[in-house]
Amino acid sequence: MSFARQLKGVAAIVAATAMTFSVAACGGSGSQSSTDDATSITIAKPDGALGSENDNPFIADSSAVKMGYINGVYEPLGVVDLVDPSRDVKPWLASKIEWSEDYKSVTFTARDGVTWSDGKKFSADDIAYTFKMFMDVPGLDVQNLGITGVQEDGSTVTLNFKESMYTKQDKVLHKLIVPKHIWEGVKDPKTFKNEDMVGTGPYTKKQYTSESVVLTARKDYWGGEVAAKTLYFVSYNDNTALANAMANGDADWAQAFIPSVKKTFLDKDKEHNHFYAADVLNVDVLFLNTTQKPFNDVTFRKALNMVVDREQHSKIAREGAIPVLTSVTGLPSPSGDEFIADAYKDKDYKVDVAGAKKLLTDAGYTYQGDTLMDPEGNAVTFQISVPQGWTDYVTGISLIADSASKIGVKANVKTPDADSWTEDLANGKFGAALHWTDTAATPYDYYSDIMDGRWYKKIGESAQYNFGRYQNDAATAALDTYATTTDDASRTAALNEIEKIFVDDVPAIPVGTRPFFSAYNTRKFTGWPDEKDPYVVPDFTQPTASYIYTQLKAVK
Repeated sequence: MSFARQLKGVAAIVAATAMTFSVAACGGSGSQSSTDDATSITIAKPDGALGSENDNPFIADSSAVKMGYINGVYEPLGVVDLVDPSRDVKPWLASKIEWSEDYKSVTFTARDGVTWSDGKKFSADDIAYTFKMFMDVPGLDVQNLGITGVQEDGSTVTLNFKESMYTKQDKVLHKLIVPKHIWEGVKDPKTFKNEDMVGTGPYTKKQYTSESVVLTARKDYWGGEVAAKTLYFVSYNDNTALANAMANGDADWAQAFIPSVKKTFLDKDKEHNHFYAADVLNVDVLFLNTTQKPFNDVTFRKALNMVVDREQHSKIAREGAIPVLTSVTGLPSPSGDEFIADAYKDKDYKVDVAGAKKLLTDAGYTYQGDTLMDPEGNAVTFQISVPQGWTDYVTGISLIADSASKIGVKANVKTPDADSWTEDLANGKFGAALHWTDTAATPYDYYSDIMDGRWYKKIGESAQYNFGRYQNDAATAALDTYATTTDDASRTAALNEIEKIFVDDVPAIPVGTRPFFSAYNTRKFTGWPDEKDPYVVPDFTQPTASYIYTQLKAVK
């Protein structure tokens, strides 16, 4: 197995590079922008009202994290290009990054000349304090980094980990660093709302309302002045409203699926409107609550998996904007091809209604007319949900419900508001739900998010992943081996075992590929990541967004 997607270098030293961010003179009429300002960017999401303000960078459901404006204020230590993880890591707040050979420790050198937005100097103290919080505050280390020690020596900080960070290098490097002089006075970092954000990033927060957030550029940013002087983050009610805003020029950059993207957006201004679907190792998955009927029965999970029509999902729900997910391992092509075990190289998903029915009846299920009855004589039904307004996802689960009906199962489609849906998903109060997995340089996150016992929580307790409460000690052990071994052969064997368990036990159902969507225009700014130069994921909700802001150049 090739490890081309591994982050560059074993024990590699990622040296500082000259970081000069040239800014062209601002110009252009900006007449198609709602702000009528040639130096601003209006950034859009389809999530409805923002709710109460919470700017905590470590809480996944805080308004700052969900909307992405957090990434204009706080910054990571290094930038990993998840579109092409084989690229060299770009030093950011760390001017040098050095991993040990076993990936159980890493040493950072704090970048010189960086200041916080309140004028205080950035130093190794801030790096050390941020990671000590993850070590000392239960529940803050949601990605299970397992930090065991933090040592500071002058301008350097060394982190020690319980396990190898081979599969989590990007998770370590992309942690947002916060100022010690602010956070050391915080009683509980998990509940701190942080409304007066102090960051190292190119922007500071100027205004927050339930409809929008305004960031303004710093003049003393360590990376130089950025071209976009104001960022407006606006939340629209749904994908359709967002698409209209993008088409009308009321919004400039969106991280969302746009229905009929060619007709509704690209054709409105063929010269300036652009849509980029960046291929990454990420999948949309139907999470199944394995603690309740019918998903506590592997036979039913297999049968439903056999009738899901992934070609229809790509063609109808995603309007042909994504490749069809084909491999029974759930790994997308081409990003996952090199990781597929030999046993599954030629094994692809095919809709097989007759085969699914036979599988069920052989296991004791029966039919009353067209209705599937479980072995206890009860009609088989389940609830399937995604948030209202997520039009592509709503269509996606409607297609799955239609597929379920072909084997005599009634799937009740529910579309609650996003906040309620997110809370219920985390607490295990759902039947089936279409959600995504994390993106990384290897398949580890994909499989771990679905079936790792380390994510397991009882119903009613909030889970970060493994929403379906799947329990399989062999899967957890194989995932652990894959993540921690330093031997390539052992890692390959572990991944083969992971894929076998996934195919045989169907802990969740992969539905479609999930590239990073980016709709943007070049009327006011150029320099966006695109197919020709995918220098980073084109997503403002990612910790690497500050890199994009520094690369944008005003149109003259």
